Amino acid sequence: MLEGKSILITGGTGSFGKRFVAKVLERYKPARVIVYSRDELKQYEMSQSFNDKRMRYFIGDVRDEARLESAMAGVDVCIHAAALKHVPIAEYNPIECIKTNILGASNVIQAALANDVSHIIALSTDKAANPINLYGATKLCSDKLFISANNIKGSKRARFSVVRYGNVLGSRGSVLPFFKKLVEQGAKELPITDKRMTRFFITLDSGVEFVLKSLERMHGGEIFVPKIPSMKITDLARCLAPHLPMKFIGIRPGEKLHEVMIPEDDSRHCYEFESFYVIEPSIVFQTPIDYSVSANGQRGVRVQEAFEYSSATNTQWLDDREILEVLQRGF
Repeated sequence: MLEGKSILITGGTGSFGKRFVAKVLERYKPARVIVYSRDELKQYEMSQSFNDKRMRYFIGDVRDEARLESAMAGVDVCIHAAALKHVPIAEYNPIECIKTNILGASNVIQAALANDVSHIIALSTDKAANPINLYGATKLCSDKLFISANNIKGSKRARFSVVRYGNVLGSRGSVLPFFKKLVEQGAKELPITDKRMTRFFITLDSGVEFVLKSLERMHGGEIFVPKIPSMKITDLARCLAPHLPMKFIGIRPGEKLHEVMIPEDDSRHCYEFESFYVIEPSIVFQTPIDYSVSANGQRGVRVQEAFEYSSATNTQWLDDREILEVLQRGF
C-alpha cells in the first residue's frame, strides 16, 4: 500500500504524527514522507530523531491552501492529523478553532484534489458524535466535508475517508500525562471533574495501526471506528497514584460525562466488522458502493436498530490489571 509512495501528514510533529512516521519508515519503503506543520522548533526537534533521507519537512499552516497545494505536489497518500483539540481553549477561542478545523479541512481537500492524491484519511474524534462543544462541532463539520468530497472528485482517483477514535493514552494534552506531571511535582491530590466520567481509550500504537489498516480497507466515503475499551477516569487515577486522594472539581466547559463514537441515529448506516465498525455515508454517490465489504475483502453485518456505541455502555472495559499493564508499557 505504501511501498514507493509519497506520504504527507498534516500536523506531523504531534504525538500521532511522530509514531506514524516511525512505523511507516520501519515497515515500508516509501519514496518520501512529508511532515507538514507550522511549528519550526517541533520540526527541528523531530528532524533530529528522524534523520532519514526520505523525510521532508514543510513549514505551513492548513489554513494556507496555496502552501498546502505546493506541499502536496506528487503526493499519493495524505493523513490529515492537524487540528486544534483542547476543548476549553476552543470554547474560549471559537473562531480560531473554526479556521483550523473546518477551513483547514476544506483546504486539505482542495489541495488533494488539485494534486490527484489517491488516498486521504482525516483523523476525527469521539467528540464529533453528538457534539456539545465547539471542538466536537468543528470535527463533525470536518468529517462531513471529507465524506462529501467523494461527490466532487469527478474522474480523479481520490478516496476520502475518516477514522474516528477516542482518547489516546499518553498523547499531548491528554489526562494521563497531566496526572503524571502532578504526581512528579508532589501533588497532594488528583483533580477529577466527575466521579462518573468514562472515556474510550486507545494506545498510540493501536491508533496508528488502525489508520494504516484503514488505508487498505477504504472505498472512500466511510467513517472507520475501532472497537476499543472504555475506562473510568477514577480507575486511571487510582492505578496511577493509589496513595493520592481524588478531588472532584466539576465538569469543564464543553465536557461530557460519557463519550459516544456511533450515535443511535447513525445505526441505520452502520456495519459491524470483527474489530471495527463502518458508518456509511448518508448521501448517495454517483457510483454506488457496498460498504458491507471492505476494499480488502472483509465482510460486515448491519448493526441492530437503535444501536449506540457509548463509553458508558461499552461491553469492553479496562480493569485495574490492564490499566497497570498499559502504564508499565508506556502506551
